[in-house]
Formats: sequence, C-alpha cells, structure tokens
Amino acid sequence: MGWIGSKASKGWSCFSPSLSIFTISRRRLNPRTLMFLNLRYRFGGGIASLAGAAFLIRDCDFPGQNIHVLEEMKVLGGSNDGAGDGERGYVIRGGRMLNDETYENTWDLLRSIPSLDHPELSVRDEIIAFDTAHPTHSNARLVNRDGQVADVTSMGFDMADRLAMVKLIMTPEENLGTARINDWFGPHFFKTNFCYMWATTFAFQPWHSAVEFKRYIFRFMHEFPRVHTLEGVTRTPYNQYDSVILPLQKYLEGHGVDFSLKCTVTDLDFREGDEITVTRMHYLKDGEPRVLDLGEGDLVIVTNGSMTEGYSLGSMNTPPKLNGKGSSWQLWERIAAKKPGLGRPSVFADHIDESKWESFTVTCQGSRFFDRMEAFSRNKAGTGALVTFKDSSWFMSIVLAHQPHFRNQPEHVKVFWGYGLFPDGIGDYVPKKMSECTGEEILTELLHHLHFQEDMEAISPPPTVFHV
Repeated sequence: MGWIGSKASKGWSCFSPSLSIFTISRRRLNPRTLMFLNLRYRFGGGIASLAGAAFLIRDCDFPGQNIHVLEEMKVLGGSNDGAGDGERGYVIRGGRMLNDETYENTWDLLRSIPSLDHPELSVRDEIIAFDTAHPTHSNARLVNRDGQVADVTSMGFDMADRLAMVKLIMTPEENLGTARINDWFGPHFFKTNFCYMWATTFAFQPWHSAVEFKRYIFRFMHEFPRVHTLEGVTRTPYNQYDSVILPLQKYLEGHGVDFSLKCTVTDLDFREGDEITVTRMHYLKDGEPRVLDLGEGDLVIVTNGSMTEGYSLGSMNTPPKLNGKGSSWQLWERIAAKKPGLGRPSVFADHIDESKWESFTVTCQGSRFFDRMEAFSRNKAGTGALVTFKDSSWFMSIVLAHQPHFRNQPEHVKVFWGYGLFPDGIGDYVPKKMSECTGEEILTELLHHLHFQEDMEAISPPPTVFHV
C-alpha cells in the first residue's frame, strides 16, 4: 500500500499541481484495488482523484471497477464546483482560469475525455473552440476609486521594484526560507499596476510565501506582456463543474469506477517501521463508523488539505460564519502525528486570518447590470475576465462570464462572480468587514465602487447574492 499526498493550490494552478502527482507511471499496475480517498474537498470529489483515476485507466490499462473514490459530500467536483438554479440563485465558490501554454497535464487529460454536448470532440477541443470564438481581451482591468478605468499600459515599477524582482528570480529557493512577499518587496511594489493585477489573478496576499510567488513568476512569465488584458485566459463554455467535472465523471462511470459518496475518512493506521504503509482505514458512511482493512496489493492515494475546506454560505440577509477545521485537515493532523514525513498541516491550517478569503455569486433576473457593465468596461460578458477595484479596502474583483454560465440557466437569468482578497477590511461605502456583511451589503459596496448606486433600486427583481 502506498501513500501519496499533495497540498491544496490556488489561482490558475488549481488544476495542474493536483494532476501532476498522478503522472507517475505509464506501465501496467498490478495492485488488487486502487483506492482514492478524496479527503481534500468538502464539496465534491476533487480533480486530483478523478484525474488520477482517468490516467490509470487510459495509460496503465487499470480496470475501472477496481478504482474506488470515497467522497464526503453527495456530489463530485471538489473546489471545481457550480450549483443552483435560476430561481433560487447559483453558487460558485472559486474562480478558475486555464492557460493554453501551461497546464500540460490538464490538457493531456482533457484531450482523452469526450465532450458531453459534442461526443465527437474531446473536452480539450471543445474548450479551445469556445475560447477561439470568445477571446479574452480586457479593456477595464483596473478601476480606481472614482469609478474610472485606470491606465494599465505601464507596470508601474520603480528601480527598487525591478531590482527586488530580479533578485528574487536569481535567488535559490533554499535561500528564501520562510520569507513572505512583503519581506522581499517594499511598500511601493504593492501599489503598482503589476501587483494589483498579478495578485488578483493568482489570489496572492502580501504575507504569502515568497517562494510560491517566485514559482508563479517562473510558471507564468509569458503572461507578463498581457497581464493587463488577460489574453492568456482560456475559458470553458460553462463553469468548470459543468464543462470539466461532469464529462470526466461520465467517462469514469463508463469505465466502471465506483463512487462512494457521503463517506468521510477519519483516520489511517500504518504498519510499524520507516516506510509509509497503510493497513487500515477508518471512515464514516452516512454517519456510521466503519473500518476497512487493506491488503498487500492495495494502493492508497490521499489528497490532503483544501482551499475551500471549512467554507460556509451566506445569503442576501446573512453573512457566512467562520467555521473551524474540516475533516480533511483533521485527518491530515492525525496521520502527520503518527508518521514523520507527512508534512506539517499547521503551516496551512493554523493561520486562518492570513488564509481566508471571500467570494460571492450574483444571480440577476434580467440584464440591466450586465448592460451597464458591458457599456462601462467595453467588454461583452465573457471577453473581459477580472475587473479589479484597486482602491477597494476589500481588494474586490468581479468577472462577467459568457452567458449562460450553467447548463440549466434560463435565458433571462444572468450570473456573475466576484471575490475579495481582504475580507477583514472595512468597506469604503459599507462600514463593516466584508466577512461580516450580508449579500445585499456586498452588492451595495460593489455598485458604489462602480458608481452604479442609482441602479440599486432599478434592478428589479433584486439579484440573489450567495457568498462563501
């Protein structure tokens, strides 16, 4: 029995790091049973587990009926989620962008998965065709406090910023240690156009790791010349649950993969010794404790930690509540305490004030907001990507996707998404922390930043806002 772990990721790379741990072999595998314990996500089977199963079937001739995915929730998809309806409203917890020049493992996977709408095409072909028909070129990447589109033709660097960037690129990772981004760059850097755009594209906060920041610089250096237009964004036809997860799930079901939903793995037992060998799994099925003994031929792959673990949902009239650690973090803590070498979950889970953020999904019954936003930004919905309010105390951004964004979305309904990187900041127009605001208050703050506040009464019926 083997154990492989991967930590949660964020921003653009929410796909590729998860997939890469599964491209470990193209030879035939012989374990009697391959078991994916999808413990990383609270809201559906994660992309790592599903992708790993697909690679094993495709590349290793592994029988799908011997693959078992255990999932805590009643739906697959992990952080790549999207749910709701036109009447009650839709929810997307995170924003995700693909990039054609990178994400090699993702594209390799998706070219093998048939499209649901056009089975003669792969999901990869379908995405590229859609993206070609709806190219991204933002005309309003940054908006200032006066509700005006900011000039982003310059990165805004001074010489100190340039020298710090070059020094970061040249410094070996082992020499960076635990340095934070704001340990490396001075105050001016965080007021540059580049920082406003790069930070909101990849969800970086000033106290995040300088090592991770450097890795993103290397991985996406080709995006520097177009970070102000986001032309490098490759969009899916619908949200990523409908466009990626559902086709992948159908593919795996067609190969006999077993999905056990509402299963929460609570602990793993290990064989004594230096090697990492799982002998027993403890889990809850529909709330009932169960135990599974594992044999010599079984292989266990665990994905641990999640950016969306412990989420809660707010409404138009209520703010979300701050939950404690969810089951995946608790499991990681248990097994790390038992076995050296399984990482330090406390690095990721014990600094909630520095890792939390808040997103919101707005469902509009009508096109008035979209009409105003398209005229303001000079972008049709689905062509502009992120619009960031650079002077917002919540560091708020929104994106209007191509409509419909959901398979079951009625024609008259419009859906957009946004998020705030500083949820504990006091609003500029609503004098409260974003994390303490209702959906109505978040919408009020947004409309004031756009100087659309006169539309608050005119938007009828009022939008539905869910925030996470």
